[in-house]
Amino acid sequence: MDQTILITLTGIIVTGIGAQWLAWRLKVPAILFLLGIGLLLGPVTGLLDPNALLGDLLFPLVSLAVAVILFEGALTLQFKELKGVGSAVWLLVTLGAFVTWVIASYAAYFFVGLPPLVAALFGAIVIVTGPTVIVPLLRIVRPSVKVSTLLRWEGIIIDPIGAVVAVLVFEYILMRTVPAHANAGLTAIIIPFLELIGVGMVLGLVGGYLLGLILRRHLLPEYLVNVVVLATVLAVFTASNLMADESGLIAVTVMGILLANMRAVPLAEILHFKESLTILFISGLFILLAARIQPAMFSSIGFGALLVLLAIQFVAQPAKVWISTIGSGLNWREKLLTAWIGPRGIVAAAISGLFAIQLDQHGVPGAEVLVPLTFTIIFGTVVTASLTARPLANYLGVAQPEDKGVLMVGINVFSRMLAQALKKHGYRVILTDSNYADIRTARMEGLETFYGNAVSQAAERRLDLVGIGRLFAVSGVPEMNNLAAIRYRHEFGAENVYVLQTPQEKSGSDQQRLSDVFTGRKLFGPDVSLGDLMLLIEQKAEIKSTRLTGAFNWEKYQQTYDNRGILLFMISPKGILHVQSDGPMPTPGEGWIIIGLYRPQAEVEVKPEAEEASAA
Repeated sequence: MDQTILITLTGIIVTGIGAQWLAWRLKVPAILFLLGIGLLLGPVTGLLDPNALLGDLLFPLVSLAVAVILFEGALTLQFKELKGVGSAVWLLVTLGAFVTWVIASYAAYFFVGLPPLVAALFGAIVIVTGPTVIVPLLRIVRPSVKVSTLLRWEGIIIDPIGAVVAVLVFEYILMRTVPAHANAGLTAIIIPFLELIGVGMVLGLVGGYLLGLILRRHLLPEYLVNVVVLATVLAVFTASNLMADESGLIAVTVMGILLANMRAVPLAEILHFKESLTILFISGLFILLAARIQPAMFSSIGFGALLVLLAIQFVAQPAKVWISTIGSGLNWREKLLTAWIGPRGIVAAAISGLFAIQLDQHGVPGAEVLVPLTFTIIFGTVVTASLTARPLANYLGVAQPEDKGVLMVGINVFSRMLAQALKKHGYRVILTDSNYADIRTARMEGLETFYGNAVSQAAERRLDLVGIGRLFAVSGVPEMNNLAAIRYRHEFGAENVYVLQTPQEKSGSDQQRLSDVFTGRKLFGPDVSLGDLMLLIEQKAEIKSTRLTGAFNWEKYQQTYDNRGILLFMISPKGILHVQSDGPMPTPGEGWIIIGLYRPQAEVEVKPEAEEASAA
C-alpha cells in the first residue's frame, strides 16, 4: 500500500473530525473550519490533490456519500411537522426554486458574461441548498420551529429537484451545441425527464416500502439492521442512476420520507448510525471539494462573481421567501431570517464539477467558469450564514433559548428544593412524575411540571423541551431513572445525562445494581445517594447559594462549609452550570456562585464574608 495515500486519507478523516469537535466547542458551524482546511491543504500548500488521490473514484464516492446524507435527512421529515407551513414548503421548492433559477441565471449572464445556456445551467445548480449545510447550521442557529421546519424540508427536497432541473438544462445544451445531438429534438429531453422522475419515484417507493416491512416485522438480527439499511440505500441509489441518470437523488429522498412516515418502523438506532455516517462524510467531502479549487480558476470570473453572489443573497433569496410564504402565518422577522439563510453545499459543488468536465470535453464555451463561479456562491453563502445567522436570529427574537435548562425526573422534597434553587438563577426546570399528588405540590410551589412518565408517548408529543439541555433523574425508582437516561442520552448528549443513586444502589450488591451501560453520570458524585440528601434535609439542611468574592474565596468557602453537607453545583460568571459528578470540577474564582445542600452551623455561628446570591 502506498504510505502517502494512507497518510492522506487518515489525515482527512482526523482533521475533519477535529474540525467538528472544535466547531462544537466554539459553537460555530463546522463547515467554516472544513472549508478552511480544504483550502489550506489544497490551493495554499499543495499538500492535497483530490484528483491525484482518488482519480476516477472521486465523483462516484461523492455521489454515494451525498445519497447517504440525503437519505439520513429525509428520515427526519415527518408530514405532521408540516402543519401550518406545508404550503410554504411546497411553494419554496417549486415557485421559489423557479424565482431563484431566473434571478441567478440573469445575474450570471449580465455580471460574468456567461453564454445564456450555460448561465441557465448555473442558475439550476445554485437552486439547491442541501442538508449538508442547512442541518449543521440549524443546530447552531436554533431558530423558531416554523423557520427550522421550512429550512430543513426545503434543504432536503430541493436537492433532487435542483439536480433534475440541472440535468434537463444540461441535455438541452448538448442538443443545441453538440453536432451529434443537434437532430435529437425536444423528445430527447422530455422522455429522459419522464424516465428520471418515474424511475426515481418508483424505486424509492418500492425500496422504502419493502425495507419498512422488513424492519417492522423484525426479519433482521439487530446487529445487521444498520448495515442492511445502508446497503439498501446504496443499491437503490445506484440502480436508479443506472436506469436514469441523476434519478438516484430522487429515489433515496422518497425512500427516506416514506420510511419516516410508515407506522411502527423502528428508526431510532438507524438514525443514530446514519447521523454518525453523515458527520464523517460531510467532514471528508467539504475538505476534498475545497481542496480541488485552484486560484487560477477564479481569474476568469473577476469582480462579476461577487455581484452574482450579492444578487443571489439580497435579491433571489428574499424574493423566493416572500413570494412562497404569502399566507403562511410567518411574521416578517421569521421571513427575514428564512431569506437570510440560504447556503449552498455538496450537491451544487459535485454537479458543477461533473457538468463542467463534460461540457469542456464537448467544447462548450463558458464551461471553465462554471466551477469557480459555483464555489464562489458556496463560499459566500456558507460564510455569510455561518457568521451572521445566529446573531441575526437573536436580534430578531426568533432564536430558541440556549439548552441550559433541566428536565428532572421524579418529584420529592429534594427535587423541589433543587428546582427552586436553579429557577432563582435563571434556569428553566421541568419536573416530571406520574404521581399527581406530587405534581400538585410542585405546581403549588410555582414550579413547571409535566404529569406523566417522562418516556411515554404522551411525553414524546407534549413535553416541551425548548431550552432544556440536561437530564437529572432523581426518582426513588432506579429502573425509572435509568430508563430516562437511555431515552434522553441521544437528545441531550451522554455528558448531560445525570442519574442520582438510590440507597439500594449505593449499598446493595452487584445483583441489585443496574449496569452502568443503562445509566448516566453519577449526579453529585459516586458516593452520594437520594437517601443521603433526604437525611440532610431531615437534619434541617438547606440549599445555599454563595457568590465568591475577593475576601471570601474558594478556600474560605470550603473551610466554612466543611463537613456540613454536599456540594451540588458551580455557576461561572458566564452562567455556565457545572454539576458535581464523577468527573473533576473547575477551581472557582471571584464571581462564581457555589450551590450546596448544607446543615446549619451547630456551634458558634460564623458569618462568612460572602454575598448571598439573589434571584436577580
